[in-house]
Amino acid sequence: MIVKIEGPTRIPVPGGKLIDEHVGRVNSGDEAVSIAHMTAPPGWEEPAQTPSFTEYTVVLRGTVIVEHAEGVTEVEAGQSLVTSPGEKVRYRVGPEGAEYIAVCLPAFSPEAAGRD
Repeated sequence: MIVKIEGPTRIPVPGGKLIDEHVGRVNSGDEAVSIAHMTAPPGWEEPAQTPSFTEYTVVLRGTVIVEHAEGVTEVEAGQSLVTSPGEKVRYRVGPEGAEYIAVCLPAFSPEAAGRD
């Protein structure tokens, strides 16, 4: 079966970050995967989390900075990052902000994010 999705659903979050979910629990009812376009303003950051999903991040513009047990990893435009379930991570962006695609398997949910 072919399913055309007309456009994303904007998911409100604090801190000025924009989340436009194309596929996932909110926009398409899909619990297996979520695909979202993120736009974070300069200096944006969020609390640490220990998600129960794998997250694939593709940076389109700017820098996404990820703090984790082994240190800090900076992911720049054109680069990607994979985080594993059960790994404590904290996301933030550089001074120019960032735009990126996030893919979560299974689909993102606030409960599955395990935020501090």
